[in-house]
Amino acid sequence: MTAPSDLILASGSPRRRELLAQLGLRFTVRAVDIDETPRPNETPEEYVLRLALEKAAAGAAAGAEMEASDTLVLAADTIVILDGELLGKPADAAEARAMLGRLAGREHQVATGVALRQVAGERGASAVEVSTVRFLPMSEREIAWYVATGEPMDKAGAYAIQGIGGLFIEALEGNFSNVVGLPLPVVHRLFRELGRNFLATAECAD
Repeated sequence: MTAPSDLILASGSPRRRELLAQLGLRFTVRAVDIDETPRPNETPEEYVLRLALEKAAAGAAAGAEMEASDTLVLAADTIVILDGELLGKPADAAEARAMLGRLAGREHQVATGVALRQVAGERGASAVEVSTVRFLPMSEREIAWYVATGEPMDKAGAYAIQGIGGLFIEALEGNFSNVVGLPLPVVHRLFRELGRNFLATAECAD
């Protein structure tokens, strides 16, 4: 059985750290940098899965000499999709207002690629989770107020469903934690695919 400390999160996302920490897990954060440029003709699902796999591989390579061979590396990448276009983090307040104006009163998709692999060897498992989110209509005043809170500025799609942004979410089809940035049921399933017990890992933590 893997000890809680034998898990590396290959991500600097505070949302992913919080989701894992809420389960009582102990883990090491090792953020990695990769080229996140989309490839020609790559679908959104293919894109997020590729980035998750590349992040997991980079995390495994970085820990090859420091970690036990059965240490697991968890990586993920989340994107917001509207009309087939990927919406990343806004560069400034004006772009955040523009993104929210496009999302308001409409449905969009949130896709997260998740990859789990051992530090040693090529053994791993991966998946993509997609959720559909519907925004309430938003006035220009509401958009300006929300952007002024600062919350949208480091979020893909310029909102956080788990924060103030939840005020404007009318409906969700799919997994809530996926929209936050890490679909926990998928992580649980990938642990099982690798013969590891995610729940026992959580129960062992302090």
